[in-house]
Parts: sequence; C-alpha cells; structure tokens
Amino acid sequence: MTTVTNTRTSETADLTGETERWRRIAARTGPADRPAAEAGVRLAYRTAGLAEPERIVWAGSPRAAVAAVRTLRGAGRSVRREVRTLPWAAERQRLHGRLGPVGWAEHWARTGAPLWDTTGLLVERVRTGVVEESSPSPADEPAVRLALLDAVLGQHDAPWLAALGGGDGTGPLGGLAAVARAAGWWWPYERVAVVAERPVELHRDEAGRLDRSDGPALLFPDGFALYAWKGMPVPAGFLAGLDALTPERIRAEGNAELRRVMLEHYGYDRYLAESGARPVHRDPTGVLWRIDLEGDEPVLTVEVVNSTPEPDGTHRTYWLRVPPSTRTAREGVAWTFGLHPDAYEPEVQT
Repeated sequence: MTTVTNTRTSETADLTGETERWRRIAARTGPADRPAAEAGVRLAYRTAGLAEPERIVWAGSPRAAVAAVRTLRGAGRSVRREVRTLPWAAERQRLHGRLGPVGWAEHWARTGAPLWDTTGLLVERVRTGVVEESSPSPADEPAVRLALLDAVLGQHDAPWLAALGGGDGTGPLGGLAAVARAAGWWWPYERVAVVAERPVELHRDEAGRLDRSDGPALLFPDGFALYAWKGMPVPAGFLAGLDALTPERIRAEGNAELRRVMLEHYGYDRYLAESGARPVHRDPTGVLWRIDLEGDEPVLTVEVVNSTPEPDGTHRTYWLRVPPSTRTAREGVAWTFGLHPDAYEPEVQT
C-alpha cells in the first residue's frame, strides 16, 4: 500500500511540474528561437507523414502572419489536420482509453485545466484583435477568420500539450511541442509554413487577465498590440486619459463597459464623494451606495470598515461591488460571502 501511495504522489508531482513548465511556456515573451522552431516544424511534418515544407516564412505577429497567409502563392492546401488535429485526437483517445472517463477528467483537471482559463481567454483576445485590425470592412472578416482557422497555436497550445504530453520532444506531438517551446502561432501548408514571433510584452493581473494602465497589455515586435484594463479590452488611446477623469467625463461616456473601467480607475469612493451621491441604506454591516448611470444598470457598492486596525491604528475602508438588485448593506456583504442575509452573522468583521 505504501508503494502505491508513493507512486501516486510522485506521479502527481510530475504532472504538477509539467503543468508549471507549460504555464511558463505559454507566458514566455521575447524573440523566438528560430532554429529550434523550424526544426520543430519539420519534425511535425515528418511525424504526420508529410514532406517537409520547402520554405518557412517568419512574421512579426499573428496579424502579420494572417496577412502573409492571405497573399501566399503556391503554398498548397492547409495541412493543419494532418499536423495537429489527427495526432491530437489520437493521443487524447489513447489517454482516454487508458485512464477511462473518470481518470481522464482527473488527469485534465491536474494538467490542462489550470492553464485553460487564462490561455484560452488570451487566444480569443488575439483572434479578435487580428480580425479587427485586418478587416478594413465587414466584407473582409470571413477571409481573415478562415485564415485564423488554419493556425496552430504554438506556445498557446500549452494546456493541451501539458495534458497530452510530447514535452520531451518525442512521440506524435514532439514536433508541435518543440515549436510551442520556441515560437508563437504558426500556419502549416503543403509547401510553406508561416511562423509568428512571440510577444515581447505580456502584462496580466493576479487573475491572469490582460491588464495594464500605462501601455499595451500584449505587444508583438511588429507593433501589433492589445490594450486592456483588468481584462476589459479598451482602445489604444483610452488609457492615456484616465488620469484626467472627472465625474462629468465618466457620466458622459457612452460606452457602458468603458464607463465601468473609468469608475474602477477613478475609485468608487472618490466618485461618490465628488458626485454628491447619497447612501440608500445603512446598517451595522456597512453603507449601501447607488450610482445611477444613463443607459446602463446602476452600480451598487457597500462601504465597509475593517474592524482590525492597521499598524498605525487606523481602520481601512473597503468598497465592495454588489449586484444591482441589492437592497440592504447586509444583503450586499452576505452576497460577497455567498450567504443569505439571514445567515450572515459575523462575530468579528474583518
């Protein structure tokens, strides 16, 4: 029994270590290792039973890669199915057959799942950014989206590579893993492969969302960039005006999502004080404030004071965002704990 327990502990530790390695790969920035990436591309073709590509074309970002793909001549058909889809499906089926449905679910929970939320969200943001910047008119969007369907995600395939293996450079996914460790997205065609550089900057908050207040949250070497505040996409010039915000400017913003970003940056407490807001409810748990915004649902926050003093003896005030349907301060604070108001009876508020 002891041997089995130790073996399982060792396997779990190995899986955790592999997941962390792929987490670092997914977030890696800086110039691609082009020789290693190109060797990985050729290996992926050979593993799929294909002739190696005659040319490998480099691009400064996924946006530039899509532009290159759309102008390629003589590249042949996409071989993404042979290079990525089929070996991917075969490895997943093999693992599923060996582990069973429950075992596979547990395996995915320990390997790919921890990476999926942040990496999957990043992939969708990149795709959206490429479509927006590569489509001068709505008529251009279908061609851009079709080009994106041919992409292998390189470093952003980390969740699946962590789950399916191939990290040691061998097996049916060895070539794909080699490219992922060395470069960004890439496009395999019969005679030509297009490979994109990795980003040079990546800024995220503690939740893994794109987040930066003074520049692009994601930046590629050719200038393709995504701007975001706590995961919320914002226009490139939007962040520059945040330090000059006023309550009037916030109220005048017609985009409800951008207005929420403004409020978070400005501070609910400051906005409430400077806009002459009045509390809608007060009880021993705190004070419920309401901010009515034209064309948007109201913003409700509960002002609570930490009963535990700071080192200097002061008591810190917190502002908790609560649902628009909240009627009392107690209800709002209880909601933040996932409790019904009647069940929220703290002995000591902290």
